[in-house]
Amino acid sequence: MSSKLLLLLTAALWGFAFVAQRQGMEHLDPFTYNAIRFALGALFIRFALFKGFNKKAPMLWLPGLVLFVAASLQQIGLIYTSAGSAGFITGLYVLFVPVLGYFLGQRSGYRLIISVVLAVCGLYLISNFTSAQASLGNLLVLISAVFWALHVQLVHIYSKKIPTAVLAFDQFAVCALLSTVFAIGLRILINPQACFTAAYLSDIGSTIWPILYGGVISVGIAYSLQIKAQKKVEPGHAAVIMSLEGVFAMLGGYLLLKESLTLPSVLGASILLIAMLLVSIPKKYVDRKSPVDLTAQI
Repeated sequence: MSSKLLLLLTAALWGFAFVAQRQGMEHLDPFTYNAIRFALGALFIRFALFKGFNKKAPMLWLPGLVLFVAASLQQIGLIYTSAGSAGFITGLYVLFVPVLGYFLGQRSGYRLIISVVLAVCGLYLISNFTSAQASLGNLLVLISAVFWALHVQLVHIYSKKIPTAVLAFDQFAVCALLSTVFAIGLRILINPQACFTAAYLSDIGSTIWPILYGGVISVGIAYSLQIKAQKKVEPGHAAVIMSLEGVFAMLGGYLLLKESLTLPSVLGASILLIAMLLVSIPKKYVDRKSPVDLTAQI
């Protein structure tokens, strides 16, 4: 399977994860939910790809730290802002990836620039809202979008040097550890008596299926596919393809949560598909040879 198809599959798995994420947040706080699902993702990778752990190496903290900040800010922001605003603002990482890439010396061709503009327009239509109300939630989600973009760039850098299994496990383990520390600390500050009660364990049990999907599928499999695919796909192109998670989130909401589809959202999904196809067309089919090259062949 080609790297771009792997990214498309990643977007699909992440998109449907919004359904699980929404259901999981009905019973658990953001840090607890993230702690459990990233821990499950780390365990899944450790056992599923055990052959990739032949050599001992120091723990990679930076990708996991950035992943923790991005996931936490997004989850907390969802408490204070609407799903439409959060979905659109999170998708803006498709803009931030090439901006960060510019400072890293990455070139942005005309196809990528057009695709990014189309992707932002498509995300806006899918969000199905007319204005993003300024709020603390929107600010937190916007900051998380910057960290998601930074995470894409870090995966691009580290995936060239580190085996997929090791990079995936390290970032999941670090994110799970930090989420656990914050989850326990938050409960101690708010209500120390409710840290490890039967009701707390019952809340975890009530979200077992969303947690399993979020841990094994969304984290363990999807993030690992992202790492593997980004070994060969440039960050800007990868961001455009992965922005299709908004389309699959919309489809998941329609199929599983009985949410309605609107004409603007369908139009937005179509525009996102065009953006993905534009960056997926092999370069040889769109780049024309210069007059000098043609003359050389005569």
